[in-house]
Amino acid sequence: MTSSPIQAAVTLRVNGEAHRLTLDTRTTVLDALRERLGLTGAKKGCDHGQCGACTVLVGGRRANACLLLAVAHDDVEITTIEGLAEGEALHPMQTAFLDHDAFQCGYCTPGQICSAVGMLDELRAGWPSVVSPDLDGEPVLDDDEIRERMSGNLCRCGAYANIVPAIAEAGR
Repeated sequence: MTSSPIQAAVTLRVNGEAHRLTLDTRTTVLDALRERLGLTGAKKGCDHGQCGACTVLVGGRRANACLLLAVAHDDVEITTIEGLAEGEALHPMQTAFLDHDAFQCGYCTPGQICSAVGMLDELRAGWPSVVSPDLDGEPVLDDDEIRERMSGNLCRCGAYANIVPAIAEAGR
C-alpha cells in the first residue's frame, strides 16, 4: 500500500508579492522558489545547508532555503536575490560585488550577496560574532569580522579576495 503525499495550501510572500500554492508538505522553500515560482537566483548546491548557495532572507534574517520547509513559512516575508534591487537600481551590495569583481563562475554569488546583506544587518544591530573583540561593545566591520560572519557561504572558485572588500565597501 502506497500513501500519497500530504498537500497543504501555503502563502509564500516572496519579494513583496504573495503567492498562494498547494505544495507537498515536504517541499523546501528552495524547491518552491525554483520549481514553482521560477525564481532561480537561489542555487541548489549541497542541499544540506553547508554551502550557502541557497541563502535568502526570511523575515529579514539570512537562512539556507534548502533547510526550510515551505509549510513552516506560510505568510512569512522571504527576500531572494531577485528582490534586492529596486526596479533597475541594484542593491548597494550587488553594485559592490560588480565593482570589486567579487565572483568568478557566479554560482554562489546570489547566496553570498543575500548573506552579506543579512550579515550587515546583524552587525548594525550590534550582534557580536566569535571574533568580535568586545562582546558588549559595537562590533567593527573589519576583514576578520566579515570572514567569520560569511563562513557559511562557500565559493569553489576562491573569489574571497574580492568578496571581502566588496562587503566592506557596501558596509560603509
